[in-house]
Amino acid sequence: MDALTPLEPEIHRLIKVAGPMPVAEYMSLCLTHPEHGYYTTRDPLGRDGDFTTAPEISQMFGELIGLWAAAVWRQMGSPPNLRLVELGPGRGTMMLDMLRAAQVVPGFRAAIVAHLVEISPALERRQRQTLGGVDVPLLWHRSLDDIPNGPLIVVANEFFDALPVHQAVKLADGWHERQVGLDAEGNLAFVHAAATLAHFEGTLPEAARSAPVDSIFEWRGQQAVFEIARRIGQDGGATLAIDYGHTESECGDTLQGVVRHAYADPLDTPGLVDLTAHVDFHAMAVAADSMGVSVHGPLTQREFLSRLGIERRADTLKHRATPAQAAEIDSAVERFLNAGTGGMGQMFKVIAFADPKLGVPPGFEH
Repeated sequence: MDALTPLEPEIHRLIKVAGPMPVAEYMSLCLTHPEHGYYTTRDPLGRDGDFTTAPEISQMFGELIGLWAAAVWRQMGSPPNLRLVELGPGRGTMMLDMLRAAQVVPGFRAAIVAHLVEISPALERRQRQTLGGVDVPLLWHRSLDDIPNGPLIVVANEFFDALPVHQAVKLADGWHERQVGLDAEGNLAFVHAAATLAHFEGTLPEAARSAPVDSIFEWRGQQAVFEIARRIGQDGGATLAIDYGHTESECGDTLQGVVRHAYADPLDTPGLVDLTAHVDFHAMAVAADSMGVSVHGPLTQREFLSRLGIERRADTLKHRATPAQAAEIDSAVERFLNAGTGGMGQMFKVIAFADPKLGVPPGFEH
């Protein structure tokens, strides 16, 4: 058996005491354990980290989201005290770019109190550095529940993919929850619960009900969506979520580790690699719709950013750029919009939830 990571003995102990744990519990421990969790202990972003998000590629991304938020604020009737909420703000780069773009709509900027929902002490420190010079009130929270009531706009870029995902595997006698246990050599291994998941078949989408043996189905609890939708229904506002995933609920194992910009076995080095799984946008839409808010999208990121005018913004930036900077701008647009390998245009989707009184948010017009 290889040397254990700092988190691994705790996982082994829990398995030996209580038996194999659901995949969602394993993922939660790996990412958010208070001492040894991946997000608790590091800033994972950038070229020297494990992955790069869209706001770190170019300022254009956050600027367009900021202008989107300003337009939604106007649709809301320009309330004078707006909670601008970001879930999982990374290094604070997108919020900084959003607030800079908000300067072109002075009333919007004056109305903002920015709320950043972050569980990582390491990333919160980085966010405070990034946003130290802004003249907008900033508040940090561990949970959306901590944000005071009132009109709000919520943005979430690559937030939902890091929420714990449950998995079930289909065997000859039905669906069983997939778990993480220990093999004969004492290594972490995927196993399955002995009992079938009662009534699980009836909750599956039609496409998954006829899945062959050994198929895997993933689902997340939708608590975050329910709470966001509840707040929108109660106080008014909208939410924009951007993430990678699929538009229809379907079978497939998308749980993956990411380290140094490459994929890794999710059971290797727990606590030292990022764990993610694709977002089921259909399930998110169903959850939000059940709360009475209007659902818009999902669209591909390519379609959404194009409608918001990313190519016009790129041309504006290139007018005052050096040749090297102009090449970087072109490269960023290509990466944001390209549907091929390495591009984000097709894999990433965009969905919005809104107070039905708002009408259609920008970028989602037919």
